Amino acid sequence: MPVAEGKSVQQTVELLTRKLEMLGAEKQGTFCVDCETYHTAASTLGSQGQAGKLMYVMHNSEYPLSCFALFENGPCLVADTNFDVLMVKLKGFFQSAKASKIETRGTRYQYCDFLVKVGTVTMGPSARGISVEVEYGPCVVASDCWSLLLEFLQSFLGSHTPGAPAVFGNRHDAVYSPADTMVQYMELFNKIRKQQQVIETRKPNQ
Repeated sequence: MPVAEGKSVQQTVELLTRKLEMLGAEKQGTFCVDCETYHTAASTLGSQGQAGKLMYVMHNSEYPLSCFALFENGPCLVADTNFDVLMVKLKGFFQSAKASKIETRGTRYQYCDFLVKVGTVTMGPSARGISVEVEYGPCVVASDCWSLLLEFLQSFLGSHTPGAPAVFGNRHDAVYSPADTMVQYMELFNKIRKQQQVIETRKPNQ
């Protein structure tokens, strides 16, 4: 969700949540999704000039007993929370990228059969963007309810309603899983990181 013209990230989040509350959505607590980036340790790459791989270790407060490890354009491993301890032991193979932590936090809303989460995406101390997640509870095959989701999204996002996520096309008739949600968060976080890198490179030298 882009930041409204002339508004801050926080003001745009407040506008969105006000629209949801006007529709009749009720607050149902808070949520958090975080992501830390690991890169292949230089010692494992050899002398062939191989490109290092990135791995994203993620957590979602909706699944407090799980940890998700994702490779870009690759598989998603779902493990228990002890996976974080394992990553410390694997530091000879994967090393945490400096200042790579990115997360989104916000409020959960329930509106009939829809669960909506509006969050502020932060990197370090700074707000970098806005995340909006919508889930339709009664349906487990995402492509079957996309039209309904789209109609609901338009009611409070207006012209900023997104297109169908890539994960729909990849697994058209498959049962939707928590891993599918985490892949979409990974894509969102990477998009925000790249936007931030562009901003940094455009800054004049001090």
